[in-house]
Amino acid sequence: MTILMAVLGGLGIFMLGMKHMSEGMQAVAGNSLRRMISLVTTNRVMATATGTAVTTLVQSSSVTTVIVVGLVNAGLMQLPQAIGVIFGANIGTTITGWILVLNIGKYGLPMLGSAALVYLFARRDRTRFIAMSVMGMGMVFFGLELMKNGFAPIKDLPVFMDAFQWFQADSYVGIYKAVLVGCVLTLIVQSSSATLGITIGLAATGVIPFQTAAALILGENIGTTITVVLASVGAGTNAKRAAYGHVLFNCIGVLWITLLFPWYVKLVAATVVLVNGADPLTMTLESGMDPIAFATIITSAIALTHSGFNVVNTLVFLPFVQNFTRLLEWMVPDPRAKEIARLRRIDTGTVSSPVLGLEQSRGEVIQMGQGVNKMMDWIRQLGFNGPWDELVVRKTFHREEVLDNVQREVVAFLTATLDSTMPQMVAEEGRQQLRIAHEYESASDRAASILRSFSELRSQRLELGAEQREELQRLHDAVATLVVEVSRAFEQRRVMNSADLRAHAETIARLVRESRESQLQRMIDGAVDPGLSLIFTGLLTDYRRIGSHARNINDAATGVASVE
Repeated sequence: MTILMAVLGGLGIFMLGMKHMSEGMQAVAGNSLRRMISLVTTNRVMATATGTAVTTLVQSSSVTTVIVVGLVNAGLMQLPQAIGVIFGANIGTTITGWILVLNIGKYGLPMLGSAALVYLFARRDRTRFIAMSVMGMGMVFFGLELMKNGFAPIKDLPVFMDAFQWFQADSYVGIYKAVLVGCVLTLIVQSSSATLGITIGLAATGVIPFQTAAALILGENIGTTITVVLASVGAGTNAKRAAYGHVLFNCIGVLWITLLFPWYVKLVAATVVLVNGADPLTMTLESGMDPIAFATIITSAIALTHSGFNVVNTLVFLPFVQNFTRLLEWMVPDPRAKEIARLRRIDTGTVSSPVLGLEQSRGEVIQMGQGVNKMMDWIRQLGFNGPWDELVVRKTFHREEVLDNVQREVVAFLTATLDSTMPQMVAEEGRQQLRIAHEYESASDRAASILRSFSELRSQRLELGAEQREELQRLHDAVATLVVEVSRAFEQRRVMNSADLRAHAETIARLVRESRESQLQRMIDGAVDPGLSLIFTGLLTDYRRIGSHARNINDAATGVASVE
């Protein structure tokens, strides 16, 4: 019971430390992370480097891969780009092992305590989140030390040592058993970092030999893919392809490396001997070796095993990204019906990335703007260019329903995300996205109202005069142009300058005013049907309101974008 309590306590502190360290680093480097993710190109090397850098900063391959699935699902990242980022994420996650090589467990508690004091009393966001990262790192080392202390007595308990003998990696059967154990353990705890900590704790105390720890690490690479698979449930076709690509990449890699396992661990051991002068395959605590030096060398060997495997596996796959993409497209074929991108809140188990999550929600808001632009194009076709097409009418009304649904999902996503730990500046951007999503949804409602007005004219067999049609078309073009320019500016992370915005607003106001005055004069002259006049003035109001929503979007974007 004492062993169980020590191990569970250490594991809990270790996992909480990883969470705090990840969240703190995300908050400090959030804008840089989002820029890196958004600038990923089709260059496979750059995509891999981005995945490595992002995962190194957030200390979790699950965070990176889950966000990649979300971005692919939102249409913001193509599948070959996503595959490259996923390759890099597998390399970046190995940094955790190298952090643990520092072996400063006895300083973990002082790090935790001093950083906690700074976190509690610091006033600046940046200082607080740096302190959170240090506090998390202190918890990681302290938790690992507790696990080591908990595992140490196991060597004196034959029942436990006999159980560990079941998956000793001294034969191919034993290797695959150890891989299976590592995989299942990671599936259960949903964190490869946690199982890495357990593995290092067992190996650093001599409970399991280095080669068994190496095989466990390989299994953990497979087990960690469950998180991204869960994130892809209910997602689009490309998102599923990205998730399955992660699974295939790790499974195929583990398959070929296990075939070469005896030679691979000997190569790792030889490298460790060159650096540290001790062979992790043969050294034991029973020989009188210093426990601290033993733990450091074993941890170094495990970290090298993890990094070496993922780097080599990436180098093997990298030249075949396009072939790998085609394989995934064959495995998950395109659906017969066109898919509509939908936003899903990504938060499975211990994975949470609010800072990067805002990039996904921003993509959804951008798509809302594109949806409003499409509605305006279709309305121009129906109302002014002709002919009247019922299919286009249904598409326009359906688009308005889609935007209503997306806006609800964006609100749910951002409401949950804003409850997470993040800097004030990032939280403010989340609130601005909420406002912009609301404005786009309202603009789509006005656009649908315009189309209903045109439909009512047809149903009542009323026809606009040439002068009225010309006035409305000029107004439509002015409003549509403003919506396009505001949406383009938001997509490019900027806002329209005040002079241009004012000029657009004045043009729309002038056109509405002139049309109202002309319509009033036509009514005085008695040349207009009262029903048609009512519909005409309603159209003017709807167009004016869409223009107002566009200006509100630009105003809301101010502060998170640069002025053009």
